[in-house]
Amino acid sequence: MNTLLLIGGDLGMRTAALLDHDHWEVIGLRRRPMRYNSYDDILWYQANLWDWRSLSFLGRDEFSEVTHILYAPAPAGRTHRDYAEIYSFGLGRVLYSLPRNFRDRLQRCVLVGSSAVWGPSDEWVNEDTPVQRIGFRAESLLDAETALGALLAPGIGTTLRLSGLYGPDRMRLIDGLVNDTITAPEGPGHWANRLHIDDAARACAHLLTLADPDPLYIGTDDHPMPTADLYDAVAELAGTDRPTRQPRPPSGKRLSNARLRAGGWTPEWPDALAGYAACLAESGR
Repeated sequence: MNTLLLIGGDLGMRTAALLDHDHWEVIGLRRRPMRYNSYDDILWYQANLWDWRSLSFLGRDEFSEVTHILYAPAPAGRTHRDYAEIYSFGLGRVLYSLPRNFRDRLQRCVLVGSSAVWGPSDEWVNEDTPVQRIGFRAESLLDAETALGALLAPGIGTTLRLSGLYGPDRMRLIDGLVNDTITAPEGPGHWANRLHIDDAARACAHLLTLADPDPLYIGTDDHPMPTADLYDAVAELAGTDRPTRQPRPPSGKRLSNARLRAGGWTPEWPDALAGYAACLAESGR
């Protein structure tokens, strides 16, 4: 029996739902109590990653049985402190709070990061592309990756840098287009990368069970698009007007998922337009 320590909410629950209940037990940490649970076998604890005291229960003997960790929390806000507490310090706090001998059984720790660590680029970006430590988001995310490599034995930790997630309850782009609250960037150097939340969960489950993973993967679909083209196409799907275009400095990059695909992961929604269309149909819009 494997024991997964899950830190996070929606993405983590979707990942847990993909695991074989006969071979996995799941312990979950969240900063807010669960109002509902789509995966009944998760044993939930309330904890704040910025508060050592709220993590003290992790030192109990039963947590030495943890074999896998999925670290996928979301910052409470978008300030420097919010990101630092979750990424610069949060992962280290969790690992230091566990029993000293937990590493004897630990097989895998998957850190869910972000493609925000790369700056704008018209060239293809892969895992070997140098990062850009610009802004507190990138700094905090890279701090977590450093902690992962420093605190665990080689081959145990792997990072999944995700592109923009969409899916049920993640319809910000469509809401913005329908309500005419977003504009599309005009000019060269603007790229949009997307990944359906269920495909992100499949990637997490894949890396938790992959025999010999690389230390880093990009999680995104097969088709990065010029941002304005994506917005126009999604507006057409939603039956609303195309957004106004405004000149802006270059933003976005063209992300490659070749390494993750080569390892055996396949997205159900390789094209975001088909994924958005399915979300609209499911929501009845």
